Amino acid sequence: MKLADPRIRRWPSSRTARRCGVFALSGALLSAAALALSGCSSAGPSGDNVALAAANTNMEQSLAGSYQILTLNNDRDLTFNQLLGINNEGVIAGYFGSGAAGHPNKGYELRPPFAQRDFRNENFPGSAQTQVTGLNDNGVTVGFWANKGGANFGFYAAGGRFREVNFPTKNNAKPALNQLLGINNTGTAVGFYNDSAGNAHGYVYNIKSKKFKLVTVSGATSLTATAINNKGAVAGFYTDKAGTTDGFLQPHGGKVITIAFPGAAMTQIFGVNDSDEVAGAYTTGTGNSAVTHGFVWLNGKFGTVDVPAGSSTTVNGINDEGDLVGFYTDAAGNTDGFVALP
Repeated sequence: MKLADPRIRRWPSSRTARRCGVFALSGALLSAAALALSGCSSAGPSGDNVALAAANTNMEQSLAGSYQILTLNNDRDLTFNQLLGINNEGVIAGYFGSGAAGHPNKGYELRPPFAQRDFRNENFPGSAQTQVTGLNDNGVTVGFWANKGGANFGFYAAGGRFREVNFPTKNNAKPALNQLLGINNTGTAVGFYNDSAGNAHGYVYNIKSKKFKLVTVSGATSLTATAINNKGAVAGFYTDKAGTTDGFLQPHGGKVITIAFPGAAMTQIFGVNDSDEVAGAYTTGTGNSAVTHGFVWLNGKFGTVDVPAGSSTTVNGINDEGDLVGFYTDAAGNTDGFVALP
């Protein structure tokens, strides 16, 4: 996606850096719980503020000549925004609000040129909280909503109409936990549900046929399907019997590829495009010393993507142009959404 607004300041960038290969684009965990209705906080250096069409935004200097970063926050809650998906038209899915008391999750779509007026509220009717987690190029969004009791229910929305989607099982967590996280242009969505033992089970759901199919990886005790491309490749992450969490890519009709960032304590994938390029986050260190970094992966090569102003970065979505969306933690402890443009 190219930025056409003349009021946007562009930082000079070198084009000598490789898109992929193990490299750090600058110095600087999203678990299933972070996808659920919860918040986070930490500290990091502040960034350079640049106005963008009256929106609350800023742009960081291009990362190793590869990306320009725009911070994009809905001013209805500047303390917590997460951008979770981006389609090929540059439309972004996300939400504001940490889920804490007085700050409920509220879903939205954000359209270019990303001014405050370009945030469009999207919330499941009657919900206490809503997250919009993914979208395709045909105006269909997916996500999940929560009731006052904390149960999560998946949904898709098209043309202003919402439809609830929950995997048909009697072995549900209490409260129930169902989420849709991604959808492609054929109307095939992916998500997961938690069983009574708290283990996640990923699945594919076709909104036309209304049929479900489980996504499995050999040796996985818990699996979350987070993204699907137009070729039917499914991506996500799983935990094995040893407690190790790695990402996976399952090409349509092909063998599962396990994706683990070298030296990371945990790797999770949240987005995939039609080139089978994936995006996600990996964690270094453990406990209080754990640090989260965003990354991209293509054909076996990794690239770290960190927002300079952040103490942690998660990349949550990627489109066919390689545009990225996600979120980071700033110096004030706020969670800020961002888009990264190659």
